[in-house]
Amino acid sequence: MSWDDNRIEQLKKLWGEGLSASQIAAELGGVTRNAVIGKVHRLGLSGRTKAKPAAAARPRSKTVKTPARTTTVSFRGNLAVVEMVDAIAVAEPVRESVVIPMSRRVSIMELREGVCRWPLGDPLQADFAYCGADCGAGKTYCEAHARIAFQPQNDRRRAG
Repeated sequence: MSWDDNRIEQLKKLWGEGLSASQIAAELGGVTRNAVIGKVHRLGLSGRTKAKPAAAARPRSKTVKTPARTTTVSFRGNLAVVEMVDAIAVAEPVRESVVIPMSRRVSIMELREGVCRWPLGDPLQADFAYCGADCGAGKTYCEAHARIAFQPQNDRRRAG
């Protein structure tokens, strides 16, 4: 298959109508989606109009919040629609500071039941140790390290 003038004009027309590379490849025949994309780039084509979404295609959307505006991006096929709308200001949760008490800095050989196993430092360094504070039977971390390790699910979502 070669790109003659007729096929290039048809490609430009279909691209301008907003058809996807796959749709154009099927329309032209004898050419792959990647070949269409390559030719579009070599021709420097841009500025497509929106194609009508297929009836079976379900739009996906993603919302990104900023302090005063919300950006909603909707995807339909290979087209993206961006809308800016006013957002309701959401108060940031007050972060509780966690005070970590001085640790005993125990080695792995000194770990036992009821001792905090929170790692301190780089395991490949000589000064690596574990917290070693009392944490109670059946617990892995002292109270301070447990508050860091086990956050409520809603707090983790807000932090991300």
